[in-house]
Amino acid sequence: MLFHVEMTVNLPSDMDAERAARLKSDEKAMSQKLQQEGVWRHLWRIAGRYANISVFDVESPAHLHDVLSQLPLFPYMDVEVRALCRHASSIHDDDR
Repeated sequence: MLFHVEMTVNLPSDMDAERAARLKSDEKAMSQKLQQEGVWRHLWRIAGRYANISVFDVESPAHLHDVLSQLPLFPYMDVEVRALCRHASSIHDDDR
């Protein structure tokens, strides 16, 4: 199942800089691992915001929840999820 996920990160302004850097580094490593595994299919920054739009390819809504809730920055995120399905006019065979 494909899901469009918009994630906005809201780190507390008083968070220790070292802790913030560690969280960001851990998040980057995890996101790259999920991309290599094909779970996190697309990752796009939203210009001017600490936010992204992503496409996840997971087995179920519960699987998506498990993936998102394991992200190091998850406690500091506002997340919006939309289920996606293939459009009849798409010319791409790999749409799922």
